[in-house]
Amino acid sequence: MTYLAHTAHAQLAALWASSVGWTLTAVALGLIQWRVWLVEESEAVSSGVAWVGVWRACFNSRTEVTPGLRVMHCTYIDATAAFAPPEIVAAQVLMLLSVLVGLGGNAGGVYSMRNVYFGVAKGSAWFVATGALCLLAAAMALVPLLWNLTSVARNQTIDFPPDFKLPPAPASQHAGCGIAVGLVGAALMLVSGVVFCKYKAPKRAERWTHGAVAPAGTALAVLKGKDNPVFQSHERL
Repeated sequence: MTYLAHTAHAQLAALWASSVGWTLTAVALGLIQWRVWLVEESEAVSSGVAWVGVWRACFNSRTEVTPGLRVMHCTYIDATAAFAPPEIVAAQVLMLLSVLVGLGGNAGGVYSMRNVYFGVAKGSAWFVATGALCLLAAAMALVPLLWNLTSVARNQTIDFPPDFKLPPAPASQHAGCGIAVGLVGAALMLVSGVVFCKYKAPKRAERWTHGAVAPAGTALAVLKGKDNPVFQSHERL
């Protein structure tokens, strides 16, 4: 069996990083705190704060805005609606694709590390493919994340329909934890993708063979075998 485990320590750390990054990207997709709006208190938005996420716009209220619910009111943002800003539509599509591609990248990373630790020499192709998927997932996530961050910095408004019960423009707004979590996840996926792509398979794999001595400077340390004299005496019979 070829010994290759010592060649992929950095890639093992990259697999851990890509797994955490993929998880954070998936969490960011479901958070509503992408854009935090500070608005004037009204009968509906009694808290003065509203959250605009990828899929929903929500706010807390002391009145019964939604039948049966008095704590939080949320309305779904349809990507096909005329009011939906392009950065929100892009986030719905690209963040979901990023999660799917990142899942494929992590699966490729597990398979690549399995080959290394089981001594299956398949070159660097699987690591490069894994790195490419991780880089693609990071790029897909960064586009909507940075786009929404730019919209927040420019204090861009959203012309919500009346059923959202939100003003067309906030008094001020800032980026929420959804964007921050997504950026951290994308950064981890980006770093792990680069590390995966930099893997280089050894030119000549050493094998554990009876009586073989590892060349000086290698990670193998195979003891030279000794003949059993009892076994030799039986051969002479």
